[in-house]
This record gives sequence, structure tokens and C-alpha cells, in this order.
Amino acid sequence: MKKIVSLLIVVMLITSLFIAGCSSQEETQMKNIKLVEVTHSIFYAPQYVAIEKGFFEEQGLNIELINGGGADKCMAALVSGEADIAFMGPEASIYVYLQGREDHAVNFAQLTQRDGSFIVGREKDDNFTVDKLRGKTILGGRKGGVPLMALEYVIKQNGLSPGTNVNVRTDVQFDMMAGAFASGEADYTTLFEPLASAFELQGNGYVLESVGGLAGYIPYTCYSSLNSYIKENPNVIQKFANALYKGMVWVEEHSVQETADVILPQFADSDSEFIAKIVQTYKDLNTWNPDLVLGEEGYNRLIDIMKTAGEIEEGAPYDVIQTPEFALKAKENYDR
Repeated sequence: MKKIVSLLIVVMLITSLFIAGCSSQEETQMKNIKLVEVTHSIFYAPQYVAIEKGFFEEQGLNIELINGGGADKCMAALVSGEADIAFMGPEASIYVYLQGREDHAVNFAQLTQRDGSFIVGREKDDNFTVDKLRGKTILGGRKGGVPLMALEYVIKQNGLSPGTNVNVRTDVQFDMMAGAFASGEADYTTLFEPLASAFELQGNGYVLESVGGLAGYIPYTCYSSLNSYIKENPNVIQKFANALYKGMVWVEEHSVQETADVILPQFADSDSEFIAKIVQTYKDLNTWNPDLVLGEEGYNRLIDIMKTAGEIEEGAPYDVIQTPEFALKAKENYDR
């Protein structure tokens, strides 16, 4: 009888160890996340810090980063299931919702609160003003995208009218604008960093003005996922937000040179001093949203800009198109 009891105890111990081992393995197993970004830019430094410093890995997430080359392509990847999370302008989520898609995209974290593009001209002009676009042609980006709408908003705020006294071209794809301008098309273009500064170094153009500095606060780029994915994977979304928030804080608490050194592998064709100057520019513009929450006031401003651009007649409900819980919890988790 004692032998039987002893055998049972051994079996129970082996079973419990096996279960514990499986549980531990499940907890430590990395979750692969396909993240598609609207473009690859120093504008998104906190995201790259989170990747390069291993903050996502700390949360058990393995990030596969994909350059979507435009918000429309990012949304297509999200809807088709080719991406789990998309990083793009929140306008894309609004369009999809208004089209009546049942499983629409929901924004759960806002990274940038300014337009990150710069007006680039063919000649150096230290006294550039928006009025100098009068009678000229500028490559503005895809129709319906936030970069174009922000540019047109700035043009209108300065007493000009797109299509009347400024030719704002929308026929060149977002990721083809640099090449088109370099080949001689248009008088001006808008470019993100590091392309804008690289253009200047190569003698292909001159950075004249920040669109974000002129346009002011706009909820510019957000992380979103399909509503169904968020409901099925709330822990994944929370872990993602935790890592991103840690990256945001890290950038705020460290020097631009330290940030540049960390994200250099993401921009292998650049050097750290070049990157540091751009990070400083974005810091000076108060580019990054410190709490990652897409606020209602900012959201309503975006809706107004979209209406003014003639892209929509009605907005999507704020509490349907975004959720603040993950961003708020990320801050709470970090502060513990």
C-alpha cells in the first residue's frame, strides 16, 4: 500500500512539474506581431527606441516591421489580415467606419501630435513664407490623407486657395514623391525625415518650413487594429502599449544623441549626428504625444479639418473610433 501511495505521489509531482513547465513555456513564448507603418521616418523615434531597446521583447512580443508606404496601404493590410497592427493617420479608421464596415479599425494609442513633414523647395530661402507658394506647384500627397489635408489647411490659413492660386498635386503616390521631385516635377514638395534633410545634403532641395509647426496640434499618427482583434487579444494590445509608452518616456528622458545612437540601426544609411539633429527638430516641435491617448478635443479638430477638405460630411463617433484604456493602463503600469 505504501509503495502505491509513494508511486501516486511521484506521478502527481511529475504531472504538476509537467503542467508548470507547459505554463511557463506558454508565458515565455514570444508572440509574433506584424506591424505595418505608414512610412519609415525618424518622426517615429519612440517606436524605434522601443524596438531597439528590447521593450517589446520584454513584453513577450516579437515585432515584424513592415513599411506600408501610405495609410491606404496600411489599412488594406490590416483589413486583409496581412498585419495585426497598423500605424497610420486616424483618418483611415474614420473612412473605414463611414463605409459601413462592421469590423472596423479602432485606434488604441496616439504617437504623434504634429504633422511631421517639411516643405522642401529647389532654392535656399531663409525668408520663406507660405505666400510664396502662390502661383506655384507643390506635391502634396494622396488625396484624403492627413499629410495632404494638413498642408491644405496651412495653405488656407495663410489666405491661399488650393486649386485656385496654388497647384497642390495629389497624383503622385506618397512613397514616390521624393523621386518625382528629384526628377524635376513641381516647384515644391513635402517630405518626412530623414528624406528631407538627406535631400538638402545631396543638393536636391532645401528644407524651408515645418508643416507641423504651422498647422499646430493634430492627432497625426495612431496605432490601430481591427475591433475583433482587440477583443480577442486585449493582452497583446496592452503589452504593445506598455512597450510603446516605455519607448516614449525613454526618448523624453534621454538626450537626442542617445536616442540617435539607439535608433541608428533603423537608418543604416545615416550617421548618428545627422539623426540627432532631426530628433532635436522633432523634440522642439513637441511632436510626440506624452500619454498616447487620442483625446476628444484633438479628434474633433481632425474631423473639422477633414470636413473643410471636403473628404467627409459627418464624423465617426469618438468613443467608437478609439479606446483610451490601453494607453491609460500603460502609463499606470509604468508608474508602478
